[in-house]
Amino acid sequence: MRQTLIFDADDTLWENNIYFKRVVDDFLDWVDHPTLERAEIRAMLNDIEAANIGVHGYGADAFLKNLGECLERLQQRPAGAADRREIERLANALLSHELELMPGVADTLRDLGRRNELLLLTKGAAEEQRRKIDASGLAEHFAHIHIVAEKDPDAYRRLTAHHGWSPQSTWMIGNSPKSDIVAARAAGLNAVYIPHRHTWELEQSVVDLTDERVLVLTTFPDLVQHF
Repeated sequence: MRQTLIFDADDTLWENNIYFKRVVDDFLDWVDHPTLERAEIRAMLNDIEAANIGVHGYGADAFLKNLGECLERLQQRPAGAADRREIERLANALLSHELELMPGVADTLRDLGRRNELLLLTKGAAEEQRRKIDASGLAEHFAHIHIVAEKDPDAYRRLTAHHGWSPQSTWMIGNSPKSDIVAARAAGLNAVYIPHRHTWELEQSVVDLTDERVLVLTTFPDLVQHF
């Protein structure tokens, strides 16, 4: 039976959050706060990011602004020009690294596309996400590509209604418990959870592993055994 397979992009098709984690580690090394532990500063940054998602959204530019705000809280003063230059230098890896596909992604999509309709659904800054999609060389595998500000249940409902898909034969495939699995299930879709050890802390949530409409896989190529 032909299925509709919706794919997440970052940390499902290609590596993404590992680069943010490396910048955070470099930031913590640079700050070298005299009283706060690294975990405390990381928690502070998480709180800032969570509070600013509605304002700045996602992506490298939003991340830079959040790092600057975190520095200002730590220093208890506005960030100066030298501070901003250093943050931009630290974050250069986010803009200059080569995109790295997950193992087996291209061949797996090619195989799945022979039997199913494939769609890409990613959230974040539109221009930044389009650059990554173009660099991946994967666009040809997808009948539709959607970039949204947020992947919540309403976004999934709008998407399925727009294309006229049946939720029972539609699957969201991704690594993020919050945006890819829990939100899709809340909208009535099926979900395939492919965990990634570097998934962003703010995308963590509890996945109901007893849910018969949630399939948990170890690797991306495992998809061909089920679809």
